Amino acid sequence: MTLPLPLGQHQTEIERNRAAWNSKPLLREIYASFYARIVGLIDRSLHGRIVEVGSGIGNLRTHAPEATCTDLFPNPWLDLVCDGYELPFRNGTLSHLILFDVFHHLQRPAAFLEEARRVLCPHGRLILFEPVMSLASLPVYGLFHHEPVALGQPIDMRNAPPAPRDYHAAQGNATRLFFKREGTGWPAGWRTFHAQAISSFSYLLAGGFSKPALYPQALFGPLQQLDRVLSRWPGLFGARCLVGLEPLPSKAAERSHIHA
Repeated sequence: MTLPLPLGQHQTEIERNRAAWNSKPLLREIYASFYARIVGLIDRSLHGRIVEVGSGIGNLRTHAPEATCTDLFPNPWLDLVCDGYELPFRNGTLSHLILFDVFHHLQRPAAFLEEARRVLCPHGRLILFEPVMSLASLPVYGLFHHEPVALGQPIDMRNAPPAPRDYHAAQGNATRLFFKREGTGWPAGWRTFHAQAISSFSYLLAGGFSKPALYPQALFGPLQQLDRVLSRWPGLFGARCLVGLEPLPSKAAERSHIHA
């Protein structure tokens, strides 16, 4: 179950995560592999800004130097302070929106998607990197991560931004919406051009930002090889997912909504 926490909890986690990032080289190596997947979905032929929503400690820029990094609180490595529900960009001016471990913090994902449609250019891309729940990963996320999985909680699908905007987390939302397809036809007005769940024991056993690693850095390569094999069975071993969405043209979006 999600808890109504103050929004400042987000900044507290950023400060904790930055300290862990600087002290844990294994974590940096793992995340480099994640960012490589994200960058692989960027279409360089599109015109417009690449913007990351919820940049946290700002790691995307190492892999995509041209990206504009944003978050809710000012920090020296960020370009803009803004809210994902109210993006400070003109209509149709962004080529990409990237959310790394941010989508499951959106209390009203449909409200964010409406704003994303507004700012993305034709054929622009929304790229999400998220936890995914499988038989292997669900117990780990449920028992050892401080954020709720919330698989049994209703997802608030209202189009208006939430008020007040408390800290929110539901790790299972990407699984439910993009892989289990709860709510047929969702998201209306979007085409899912990529949805891949991957095994990531190299990540799960590394302890994340808050716990010690259960293996030495020298084993990262062999564990990645194991993950590549186990990714053939995402329902059993999936732990992370990469989702790419493209807004449909307005007429196609209307038909999508009618038939949903």
